[in-house]
Amino acid sequence: MVTPTCRQAGVGSLQDPSLSFGYFISPVETRVGPQKARFSLTQLFPWFGTLKAQEDVASLQAEVKYQEFLDAKNQLYNQLAAVYYPLLETHELIAIEEENLRILETYYSLATSKLENGTGSLTDALRADIMIQAAKTNLEVLKVKIEGSNSWLNSLLSRPHDSPVEILEKLEIVAEERVISPDSIQSNPLLESMDLKIQSSEASKRVAQKQGMPKLGAGVDYVLVGERTDMVIPENGKNVLMPMVTMSLPIFRGKYRGAQKEAELMQESYKLEKEELNNKLYGSYHRYSSDMKIQDDLISLYERQIVTTQQNLALLYNSYSNSGKDFEEVLRVQQQLLEFKKMKLKAMVAYRTSLAQINYITAKTY
Repeated sequence: MVTPTCRQAGVGSLQDPSLSFGYFISPVETRVGPQKARFSLTQLFPWFGTLKAQEDVASLQAEVKYQEFLDAKNQLYNQLAAVYYPLLETHELIAIEEENLRILETYYSLATSKLENGTGSLTDALRADIMIQAAKTNLEVLKVKIEGSNSWLNSLLSRPHDSPVEILEKLEIVAEERVISPDSIQSNPLLESMDLKIQSSEASKRVAQKQGMPKLGAGVDYVLVGERTDMVIPENGKNVLMPMVTMSLPIFRGKYRGAQKEAELMQESYKLEKEELNNKLYGSYHRYSSDMKIQDDLISLYERQIVTTQQNLALLYNSYSNSGKDFEEVLRVQQQLLEFKKMKLKAMVAYRTSLAQINYITAKTY
């Protein structure tokens, strides 16, 4: 995993030194001459470990942002899956409907041939024609539906809404996807961000404790001294250099205790949020896993029904070709076969959609 640079500029740095200048309007007379001006330079140093604690807070907060970015990326993949799989379904429905149309046109040709030969009926040809018109209408509706789905998918990809969307793959169920362990739920970015927030709150508590300690300062005063003109003395007009040490006294401790208490409460809040999120993720995992199992069973059922219906349809078609009877049953079974194929396709889309949800929950990388 690529992690961001966690050291934020300035967090672990000392405060800027303080430089001051003072000018004596009425010079202060000293033995070596009058004081004319004063320069002071002071640098404060926080208590030992304060800067390191601040760096830890900044580092953890940066990692929280990174985990939230990963979750946003996973959410985008999940949103794309919610649009992509129905779009894929529509493309395959078109292929199924086109195959159904070709078969119906074959039935219509056979029915009209038998009508011309006197072995069929006009009703059979009309029934086939009605179903052909219905299939053509379904194809037109599906093609319009694709235009809307393409526009939606392009918007998620930040592309022009009329950009072409090329679909090359087909819906399929991979055996390895049938068993997905819930162990990787713990690597979900949302859970990891909660862990980091808990750690950040603990680090913030340490910062508040450190900030309640005295601050030490070191500095120097430089005084400009003028020369005496009334007498000659050693070191006449010599400037003064005075090192200084300072210490802040954190007497008013209410704000520091308040900051520590706030950090403790935030830490407890994050722990409860993590527990709730953890339960929600595991509950969603089992829900979508159950749905995948149900859809997998339905897919197997529809596959068996498709095979049986195709065998039955072949027998009925051969019978009609020879006798010219039971054409209505041939059309009924053909429609039944079409419905089984559609139901199988719908179950596969539901399976893949639930799988996409599990991939999001378990933070599967794409």
